[in-house]
Amino acid sequence: MTLPRAMARWIDTFLDAQAAELDAAENTRLAYGRDLIDFAEFLADTGKTFETALPSDVEAYLIKCDAAGMAQSTRARRLSAIKQLYRFAYEEGLREDNPAIQIKGPGRQKTLPKTLSVDEVDCLLGAAQTGARSRDDRLRNTCLMELLYATGMRVSELVSLPVSATRGDPRMLLVKGKGGKERMVPLAPSARSALATWIVTRDKIDKAAQDKGAALSKFLFPSRGKLGHLTRHRFYMLIKELAVAGGVSPDKVTPHTLRHAFATHLLANGADLRSIQTLLGHADISTTEIYTHVLDERLKELVLEHHPLVKNVN
Repeated sequence: MTLPRAMARWIDTFLDAQAAELDAAENTRLAYGRDLIDFAEFLADTGKTFETALPSDVEAYLIKCDAAGMAQSTRARRLSAIKQLYRFAYEEGLREDNPAIQIKGPGRQKTLPKTLSVDEVDCLLGAAQTGARSRDDRLRNTCLMELLYATGMRVSELVSLPVSATRGDPRMLLVKGKGGKERMVPLAPSARSALATWIVTRDKIDKAAQDKGAALSKFLFPSRGKLGHLTRHRFYMLIKELAVAGGVSPDKVTPHTLRHAFATHLLANGADLRSIQTLLGHADISTTEIYTHVLDERLKELVLEHHPLVKNVN
C-alpha cells in the first residue's frame, strides 16, 4: 500500500537525522525504515497516523507481530525503532508526548552463538590457501579469512577496509565500526603475513586496471561493482564455498560464526570479557556476556580435573 505522505515524511526525516547526527550504518537505517513502514501501514489500516497513535495502538501492533509468529528479537527491534521515532518526534516538536515511552518490549533471548572449533577454522584457512583456481584469488581469500579470524571484525568492516590502513606491516589495524566508532585490533603474525603478500598482488592488479583507464581503488579488497569493494553477499557465498572445499558443514559457516569463533577461542584460552568487548566493538558488556558459557565450561573442567575431592572419588 502507499503510505500517507505525512507518515512517509516522518520516516524520511527520522532516517536522515539518524544518518547525520548518529552516523548510523546504512544497514541499520534500512532496518529501521522497513520496521517503521510496517508500523505505519498497520496504523493506516486502523485509520491512525504517527501523530494520532496512542499507547494502545503501539501495544496492538506488537500483539499483531506476536500473533504472526515473529521472533522475539524482531519484535524487540521493531519496538526499539518505534520508540526512537517517537523520541525524535518529541524532541523536534512533532508531538507533545511519546506514546511508546512506557511500553515494555519482549526483551531478547540470549541464545548461545553458533561457533566453530579450532580444527574447523583450520580447515577453512586451508581451503582458502588451496581452493581457488587462480593464485590471485587464493591470496585474496587467505587474507580475508586470516583477517576475519585474527580480528573478529564484522564482515562489513572487513570488506570495506581502506588499503591505507593496512600498509607498512601493521601490528594493529584501525577499524571503523558501528556508528562510526573506531577501535584498534591487533594482528597475529599469520594474518600480517597473509596481508603483506596480498597487498603486493592487489597493487599489481590495481595498477593494471589503472593502465586500462580505471581509477585506483582505496579499498584493500577492490571490486568493479558499485560499492568499489567486495560485497558482503559475495563474501558470504565465498565462505560457503570454502566450507565445502574444507570439508566443514556449510550450514555451520557464516562470516558471523568466524566472529564468534574469534571471541570463543580467546575466552577459552584465558582472555577476559572486557578485552573481548573492546576487540569486538561491543558498546555494552552485556552483549559480550553471551560468551560466558565458554568460561563456565572451562571452570567446570578445572574443578573436575584438579579439585582434590574429585580425585579422591576417582
